[in-house]
Amino acid sequence: MPTYEKTQAAIDALSPEEFRVTQRNGTERPGTGKLLGNKEPGIYVDIVSGEPLFASSDKYDSGCGWPSFTKPIEPAYVSELRDSSLGMVRTEVRSTNGDSHLGHVFPDGPADRGGLRYCINSASLRFVPRDAMEAEGYGDYLNQVEDMS
Repeated sequence: MPTYEKTQAAIDALSPEEFRVTQRNGTERPGTGKLLGNKEPGIYVDIVSGEPLFASSDKYDSGCGWPSFTKPIEPAYVSELRDSSLGMVRTEVRSTNGDSHLGHVFPDGPADRGGLRYCINSASLRFVPRDAMEAEGYGDYLNQVEDMS
């Protein structure tokens, strides 16, 4: 199994917005994320560690203003933590090895697909198109990617 980790070089390569979101638990403004409307087949990985997080086949338009997914591609790479900031209790989602803040998970997703909505900041993700997955070391996940157009 590949090793995914947080490195200083990866942190230094982040844009100010990516740093604010992943390292300072920030949230991008709704409707502004670069990956919100992406419908290409592929996977979404942690921008810091490269951990495989979500597949295009599990992405859907929830109307919330952030990319939404029904489940992680590899549950071991996604940690869920209690978040009581902002005067409410939510479940924060972080990458396990990169420790990047990704977003939150809510129990209001499509019932026929498990009922969860992983509401994720584009700034915490890097998209790997299906055609590049093998070359970038994500070939094991090709069977979880399908055309979404």
